[in-house]
Amino acid sequence: MPPRYTVFGHPVAHSRSPDIHRCFAEQEGVGLVYTRTLVDKDKTAFVTAVKRFFDEGGSGANVTLPFKHDAFEWVQECSERALSARSVNTLIPLANGGLRGDNTDGAGLVWDLSENLNICLNNKKILLLGAGGAACGVVSPLLERLPESITVANRTAAKARELAQRFGVEYADFGQLAQRRFDIVINATSGSVSGEVPAVPADIFSGSLLAYDMYYADTETAFMRFARENGARQCADGLGMLVGQAAESYRLWRGFSPDVRSVIEEIRRGRK
Repeated sequence: MPPRYTVFGHPVAHSRSPDIHRCFAEQEGVGLVYTRTLVDKDKTAFVTAVKRFFDEGGSGANVTLPFKHDAFEWVQECSERALSARSVNTLIPLANGGLRGDNTDGAGLVWDLSENLNICLNNKKILLLGAGGAACGVVSPLLERLPESITVANRTAAKARELAQRFGVEYADFGQLAQRRFDIVINATSGSVSGEVPAVPADIFSGSLLAYDMYYADTETAFMRFARENGARQCADGLGMLVGQAAESYRLWRGFSPDVRSVIEEIRRGRK
């Protein structure tokens, strides 16, 4: 029986992870099965589904919204990246039957920005929209690239403040961003899943080098369109981050480092 992997989430039907990991397996020259697992929005249901998957011989798993923090609280062991983020997106079985949690989101984002999009993060003013699991996973890797500043902004200022204080960066609610300028604006909210745009002032995009939506869709996201219409010089979705973080998960599971760019190109071409 080939090794089995899955991604747990709610929603999860839109996930391109099965396509991405099939591409990785072809590069490695192996057969594997990668599925999507829809779980009720409940921590108990999530833990039950994860236990069942690994008890039945699962070889590894990814975790997406809204379970990344639940996974962090539940796993038996965590990487330094997961501890920093307090969020887990990769589950790795341990020899003793437990699970190790890691977070590859930040590695995927920084690779996409720096290597794929050729954006230098050093001395840049970065605005990070959102304060949930997606945002938690990327602050520390962004800080490692020595930006001039990072500002975390969220509809609920208390959540932005909590995240920002953990990492020693600035925070604001959306309404406090008017007339401020940023080099890079990153959307880490879940709004793009339903086609929503964060309620931010339009002028934050004026003169920005890049507006980046962590969400990936087959067409331009509402956030990207809003940013482009309001002055962003370049807009990008999160496909590069998605493939980059997936490649890091694959390496952790299998010890094989896939070629990320070729897989991005395949997904862009609409390979099913």
